[in-house]
Amino acid sequence: MSNVRTIHRLYIGGAFPRAASGRTFDVHGPDGTFLASAALAAGRDARDAVVAARAAFPAWSRAAGYERGQALYRVAEVMDDHRGQFAAQVRRATGGTPDAAYAEVEAAIDRWTWYAGWADKITQVRGTVNPVAGPFGTISLPEPVGVTAVLAPSDSALLGLVSVLAPVIVGGNTAVLVASERYPLLAVSLAEALAAAALPAGVVNALTGEVAEISPWLAAHQDVNAIDLAGAPGALADDLAVAAAGNLKRVVRLASPDWTAEPGMERLFSTLEIKTIWHPLRSS
Repeated sequence: MSNVRTIHRLYIGGAFPRAASGRTFDVHGPDGTFLASAALAAGRDARDAVVAARAAFPAWSRAAGYERGQALYRVAEVMDDHRGQFAAQVRRATGGTPDAAYAEVEAAIDRWTWYAGWADKITQVRGTVNPVAGPFGTISLPEPVGVTAVLAPSDSALLGLVSVLAPVIVGGNTAVLVASERYPLLAVSLAEALAAAALPAGVVNALTGEVAEISPWLAAHQDVNAIDLAGAPGALADDLAVAAAGNLKRVVRLASPDWTAEPGMERLFSTLEIKTIWHPLRSS
């Protein structure tokens, strides 16, 4: 009996469809061992992902910070319950030792939990009451920018992926994630964890395939509000930044960090904008 080849699908709108073209690509480990096949996304899949992310944005952005935090905590619990599966995939993808694989999974779960804890604290830290001269008051509050395209880094199998995705959605944005070409199966496994944790459909949409083919569609898309270029090499990142200027899209282009270091708040705040409310005060 011949072995059945595993073909992993995309994750769009809470479902796992095939690529619109039906194309797939083979994924290999660092030693050339065949691991699985994955869907090869293209422009139509990117557009479908943006539609799903836009549809999910109103409810997700209006949800209380506590509710978003609880949703992220549930994802961390699912990842913890399946840490053995994640560790095995990290090891196959990187060729590292079992201890190193488990350490990365542990760090990824901790990182996801760390961002979940910020969900109901962002406003207190980033918001302000502004001193003004006049019979009125002003309050500045952080708001999500909207649909955000996220290019997963290729220098970290799981921890880097979590480190760029979690800060986008914890603040109320919805995401279209483009998986790393080097580690696409980790993005698929994370998508399965999101679905198992009942994260609202469309909050995260995951595409696998060639970053250079998928990302220009997202950079130029008029309904994408921001793009994180963490997984784009220099020349491609330059082209994407130019394309993003077409609708004044926010471009997040931070220096490649040590993913194992304390993440800080820069990436979280990079997909938030400050809105100020003016309100007249009743005279005494």
